[in-house]
Amino acid sequence: MLREERHQLILERLIQKGKVVATELSQQLQVSEDTIRRDLREMDAAGLLHRVHGGALPKAPAAVRYDDRQLHSIEAKEQLAEKAVSLVRDGQVIIMDGGTTTLRVAERLPRQLSATVVTNCPPIAVALASHPGIEVIMLGGHLFKNSLINIGAATVSALSNIRADLCFIGVYCIHPEIGLSVPFIEEMHVKRQMIASSSEVVAIATADKLGTSSSFIFSPANALSCLVTEPEVSAGTLAPYRELGITVMQ
Repeated sequence: MLREERHQLILERLIQKGKVVATELSQQLQVSEDTIRRDLREMDAAGLLHRVHGGALPKAPAAVRYDDRQLHSIEAKEQLAEKAVSLVRDGQVIIMDGGTTTLRVAERLPRQLSATVVTNCPPIAVALASHPGIEVIMLGGHLFKNSLINIGAATVSALSNIRADLCFIGVYCIHPEIGLSVPFIEEMHVKRQMIASSSEVVAIATADKLGTSSSFIFSPANALSCLVTEPEVSAGTLAPYRELGITVMQ
C-alpha cells in the first residue's frame, strides 16, 4: 500500500471514530507499527491530526487572536451562552475564565442577579461594570494579549485564596480520555487553579472542540460538573462524557 493511501485511510478512520490507535492501524493496514508511527508523525507535522502517545486525535482548532475568535461561530456561542446562564443562582461566587463564549455568558446575566464574579478577563470585567447587582473582582497578572486574559504567578496565587460556587471555564480542547488542554503553558496553570478553587465547573464548548487535544493538559474531563455544547452533536460523541458523570446540556 502506498504511503498516500495509508494517510487517506488513517484520516477516514479518524473521522469515523474520533481517534486512531497505532497497534490497531498496524493490524488493519498490514504494516509495522514503526511505519504507522512514522505516518502519524508526518501527518502531525502536516497539520492533519494531533499525534498522542499510542495513536492520534483530530487536529485541535487553530490558536487565533481574540478579535478573530469574536467573529467565529457567533450564533452557536449565543445559543450556548443562553443555556449556560440558566445555571447561575443568586448569591453565588462565580469564576469566569476568559474567552469569547464566556464573555457572552457575562453579557446575558440577568439584571436582577445578585452575585460576585471573579475574572481574569478585562472584557468580562468591563461588560459587568454597569451591572447593578454584581460585584466584580478583577484578578491581576500580566496580560496575555492573544486571549485578553491575565496570567502568571500573581493570578494563580489570587485564585488559590478563593472558594467559588461555580466556574465557567474557557475551552480550547476537550477529550473524554485525555481531558481539557490548551496550547499555552501559563494559561494551563491559571485554568487548573480555577477548577481547584470551584465547587462546580461548567465547560462551554462548540462542536469543533470536542474530541480534540492540545499540548498542555490542565484537568481530567471528569472534573467537570456540566458540559454545554451544540444541539447537533451526536449522542455517540457525548456518551463518553456522560459515562464520566458529567451533565451534558445541548
